[in-house]
Parts: sequence; structure tokens; C-alpha cells
Amino acid sequence: MPTIDSKQAQELASLEEAKALIRGRRGAGGTPGGVGTFLLGVGLSVLGGYLVLNQVQVSSSFTFFGLWGGGRTAGFGLTMLPLLIGIGVLFFDAKTKVGWFLSVGGLLTILAAVLMSLSIHWAQTSLFNTLLMFGMLAAGFGLVARSLRAYPEVAESEDS
Repeated sequence: MPTIDSKQAQELASLEEAKALIRGRRGAGGTPGGVGTFLLGVGLSVLGGYLVLNQVQVSSSFTFFGLWGGGRTAGFGLTMLPLLIGIGVLFFDAKTKVGWFLSVGGLLTILAAVLMSLSIHWAQTSLFNTLLMFGMLAAGFGLVARSLRAYPEVAESEDS
């Protein structure tokens, strides 16, 4: 009877390990099965989300939080002052913390002012389109959540 040396034993062990990986394929979320459901859910979610976001209109009216009375727009130079001073200080000495603080703080102030001036409105659409958009979004999220559960094992038929 032939004996198995250690090299052949290692090869057999790696072969059995590969077979086990093929048999126990893991799907979405590390659970068996559900890859197709996951991809369909992601596709529906992306398409529904695109349609919803495509229906939103964004406009801007920069009034800097309405601090300068009525409908009069605010001056933008005042919000740029810390950024410009910080950039000047950084060109003089790039290692100074004051220059970095003024630059980053000025940039964040400008970003906050721009974001606060945005107005978001839902464009007019039909009820059917609204239900379709949000229905696709909800169905996609549901399919993604379902695909993360373990699918029941399919019993192999014993016809032989």
C-alpha cells in the first residue's frame, strides 16, 4: 500500500479546502446566496434615488443669514477676510498655527455661508411618478436588506 508523504498530505489538504470553498460559496453579507437579489436591490435603489434627486431643484439667494436687513444681499468680502489674512500669514511662515487656523476657519465660514444660502424645492410632478420614484427606492432597500439574510438551503433530490 503506498504511503502519503507530507507534501502530498499538504496538497490533499489544500484541495479539500478549495472544495469546501466552492461548496460553501458565500453571497451578500457573507451569507449563502442572495447575490442576485442584492444586485437587483442596489440597482433599484440607485435608479429610484437618481429619479428622486432629479426632481429636486436647488436655487440660491445669498443673503448671509438675513443679517443685513430685508432682501438686501450681504457683502461677500467680510467672509473672505479671515481666509485672505490666513493665506498671507501662511506665505510669510507656513508653520504658524495662526495662519492655518485663519485659513481653514475662513474657508469653513465661506462654505457654511454658501450652504446656508441654498433653497431646495420639489419640482411639480404627477402622483404616479412620485409613487414610482419612492416605490423603487423602498423596494431596492428592501431587496438589499433581504439579500443580507441567509437563504434556506435547497434540499438535493435523491433520484439516484
